[in-house]
Amino acid sequence: MPYSKASIMTLPLSSDTRALAPTPATSSAPAASQALDAGSVETPYRTQRRFDRAARLFTEPGLEALMNARVLVVGCGGVGSFAAEALARSGVGHLVLIDFDKVCITNSNRQLHAMKGTIGKLKVEVMAERLRLIHPTSDVVAEPHFYNAENADALLAGQVDFVVDCIDNMTAKAHLVATCLARGIPVVSSMGAAARLDPTQIRVGDLCDTEIDPFAKAFRKLLRKHHDIDVQRNVASGVRAVYSVEVPREPADLAYDEGTGFVCVCPGGKNGLNDCDKKNRIDGSAAFVTGAFGLAAASVVVRALVER
Repeated sequence: MPYSKASIMTLPLSSDTRALAPTPATSSAPAASQALDAGSVETPYRTQRRFDRAARLFTEPGLEALMNARVLVVGCGGVGSFAAEALARSGVGHLVLIDFDKVCITNSNRQLHAMKGTIGKLKVEVMAERLRLIHPTSDVVAEPHFYNAENADALLAGQVDFVVDCIDNMTAKAHLVATCLARGIPVVSSMGAAARLDPTQIRVGDLCDTEIDPFAKAFRKLLRKHHDIDVQRNVASGVRAVYSVEVPREPADLAYDEGTGFVCVCPGGKNGLNDCDKKNRIDGSAAFVTGAFGLAAASVVVRALVER
């Protein structure tokens, strides 16, 4: 359902929250408490205890801006799942999760939704359920789609305050970033997070600042070739990027590969969109790096919305 600025309202208080603001003198304390517990009456924005620590850092006007913001997280894997959860825990009131994929057993080492009992389920649906428990009064929408040129208009319709690009498919990633630039939508894009061990080498900057990372180099080349976006060194592109200056490591062979290389075990088999066997190689990964990428991306969004 498309959103407009006018359609996004301040979220009501949930039953397990209390307002920080003092109770108005004209109301009795028990009646005010009952109204908050009911959560059925629309009230002006008041800070919830659930976000007490966030408000003390972001300020109450900043938290209100986050509560009324609509952010799209495109790609809910090792980077995107952490970014989405950080945004929910920061008070973002309207989140759209976009990813066509199902949870695979091989996601368990780095993706928040990958647990016993979730294998084979749609990532966005598992993640949306998790975020609703974290932020009960939020509006979390699960969109189980592979982002591409054909569905871009539908997925980017309505109010979009920020896009978090965590796609690993290069063609889709380039189209998303190019579309955001053309429409003036703020976007932060994750570069290569796999094949690295040191989260202290992660950097945040303009796409033109990216270095060392071969993924970022290939991405800039694709933007230039297919979207006429020439990202030049020291010339701001308008795209915030999260990247690492650590040299990526070669993947190790595992005993159960039996010398045949990586064998895809994704639930449902091949999907024709982003199959494992279509990739040049399957890199190793670590949650403390991919997660740090996602947290850094979320910080870009929160700081921009609060300061705006």
